[in-house]
Amino acid sequence: MTDFTMAIDADGVAVITWDVQGKSMNVMSLEGFAELDALVDQALADDAVKGIVITSGKDTFAGGMDLNIIAKMKDSAGDNPAKGLFDGVMNMHGILRKIERAGMDPKTNKGGKPIAAALPGTALGIGLEIPLSTHRIFAADNPKAKIGLPEIMVGIFPGAGGTTRLSRKLGAMAASPLLLEGKLNDPKKAKAAGVVDEVVPADELLSAAKEWVLNAKDADILKPWDAKGYKMPGGAPYHPAGFMTFVGASAMVNGKTQGVYPAAKALLSAVYEGALVPFDQALKIEARWFTNVLLNPSSSAMIRSLFINKEALEKGANRPAVDDQTVKKVGVIGAGMMGAGITLVSAQAGMEVVLIDASQEAADRGKAYTEAHLDKGIARKKTTPEKKDQVLGLINATTDYNALAGCDLIIEAVFEDVSVKADVTAKVEAVVGPDCIFATNTSTLPISQLAKASKNAEQFIGIHFFSPVEKMMLVEIIKGKETGDRAVAKALDYVRQIRKTPIVVNDERFFYANRCIIPYINEGIRMVREGVEPALIENAAKLVGMPLGPLQLTDETSIDLGVKIAKATKAAMGDAYPNDAVDEVLFWMADEGRMGRKAAAGFYAYDEKGKRQGLWDGLAAKYPAADEQPDLTTVQHRLLFAQVLEAVRALEEGVLEDIREGDVGAILGWGFAPWSGGPFSWLDIMGAPYAAERCDQLTQAYGDRFACPPLLREMADKGQSFYGRFGAGKAAA
Repeated sequence: MTDFTMAIDADGVAVITWDVQGKSMNVMSLEGFAELDALVDQALADDAVKGIVITSGKDTFAGGMDLNIIAKMKDSAGDNPAKGLFDGVMNMHGILRKIERAGMDPKTNKGGKPIAAALPGTALGIGLEIPLSTHRIFAADNPKAKIGLPEIMVGIFPGAGGTTRLSRKLGAMAASPLLLEGKLNDPKKAKAAGVVDEVVPADELLSAAKEWVLNAKDADILKPWDAKGYKMPGGAPYHPAGFMTFVGASAMVNGKTQGVYPAAKALLSAVYEGALVPFDQALKIEARWFTNVLLNPSSSAMIRSLFINKEALEKGANRPAVDDQTVKKVGVIGAGMMGAGITLVSAQAGMEVVLIDASQEAADRGKAYTEAHLDKGIARKKTTPEKKDQVLGLINATTDYNALAGCDLIIEAVFEDVSVKADVTAKVEAVVGPDCIFATNTSTLPISQLAKASKNAEQFIGIHFFSPVEKMMLVEIIKGKETGDRAVAKALDYVRQIRKTPIVVNDERFFYANRCIIPYINEGIRMVREGVEPALIENAAKLVGMPLGPLQLTDETSIDLGVKIAKATKAAMGDAYPNDAVDEVLFWMADEGRMGRKAAAGFYAYDEKGKRQGLWDGLAAKYPAADEQPDLTTVQHRLLFAQVLEAVRALEEGVLEDIREGDVGAILGWGFAPWSGGPFSWLDIMGAPYAAERCDQLTQAYGDRFACPPLLREMADKGQSFYGRFGAGKAAA
């Protein structure tokens, strides 16, 4: 079975078709590269062939390189991994350079065969790097297609010539959003950006590419960078304009990444250094930097968590073996912010939705949230009035519980109160059929406790969304003590339908995500009370990859919510409650009326429009800065260990059953330092022996909350890693 085939038509055009069997989208393998190389050789050597068109046998072109292969490249590179990786990358460069030069004479740049790419749809990663090496790129007018180089999003950068070719084709400034942000465009926008050359009707794609190939001249197939006198658009680094471009790009990269994402710095270095030398030397520089990134443990961890593990969870890696549980009709109880968001994503996924609230006005307001979202989409040309009408037509906003008849899934999103939720559960179960699954969207209340109000605890489950629902990719599914497999499967199938990433955890206070994020917030507040400079706390968090410092995060989630959680936790834990020092600060803030961003007053000051103005002066007045401040690493370790030790304890206690869910959930749920791959990946990067030693140091200095969990201590003594012991779905025990 081959990935590439070739057919030569009567006009002498060789059409090389990429069609990986058994996959919905083409992905490149090392064997596929070898096949492409052999066919290109064959076509270039055949006098009957006048030119080549590279296309796809699917309605897309390619989804990129098989990242499972990239993840293993380092391990399979032999005793000298750097050399093995570099040689492998340079081999890819050689194949694409062969396409680019197309047999032309190296001295005269004449005599080559025209090669075009014909893209029927999406072309990502290597699926764009191959076309960039051809002489003209034709894309079908397919508005759903995405064209770009998204490698930076998973911790690497375009390493098969995409970085060098795109920066030389467009200039560093124009290429930067595509390379450094992984921006994807539809075909027309890709043409406007200069990435593709022609956009044609889908039914004319192949004929247009063939026609160009048959009429192309020597000058048409000579790349600008191979022509004498080439100058980089926007200026090379030694040109005044180019110099300013690279100064600005360096500032932008460091501003956005805080220096913790190695791929972004490596990419910029490859572009900068490559622009100073001839093209073939630039490819070697790109290959060296790409090798450097692949050897960095951060890239391996990001690829594993953000691609391999994330994809496995989305495909149902931990789904019980029960029949398909696709949701057709969902009932959403509560039309507040969460209920409105759940309604939106459910209707967008094509489900019939019954949205229930106590008043018709509130129910209508919840439905209006979807309408407003779709209106914004129409204004941005992301959707159409027809699609809006179709989605709104799926939503029945009402006060009548009888409308829930026929629902196969209920998602309750009412006030966080056990009695209120129990009342709703009884009302719903009086209407729905015996097979309907009931899910509660609680973020703190134990599922097993809430399930007591149900006639069938086996069909009761937690589905914890993050706010705002339509933007946050993670959904936390919580199994109660009696939750059955069909309920879990129903929840997982529903999450798949709304195109989000699920993790499945067992019932325990705060489940997994909140269990880990609350200690992060608490540690930041505790340091304020100790006299650590608030700016040091916030910037230390951002410099280690957290999207928000703990004080800003508290403002965003609201201080009164923090007070409520603290009181409920203290009531449940009694004398074992460990956070009185945190409560002192939090309760004082609440007494001062500083409830966070929603009140335009919190740890930060805000202007009349609600824009953050900097840390509030009153904080320093109440808790003056200590004369001696801790070093940056100490602050960062306190903030990170507060989170990762809870993740380890969750694994020990069986709340987490799969460390893949722990890592993916941490990154998508609360933004845990994505460069690290997640809490367990971060501990693996540091090594269990050092992590255990650091726990002991932090415990001695700051208290028992940093005590090394027995599991981590055992792994340190045995020299184990989390992915060595628990990876790829191994039982977490």
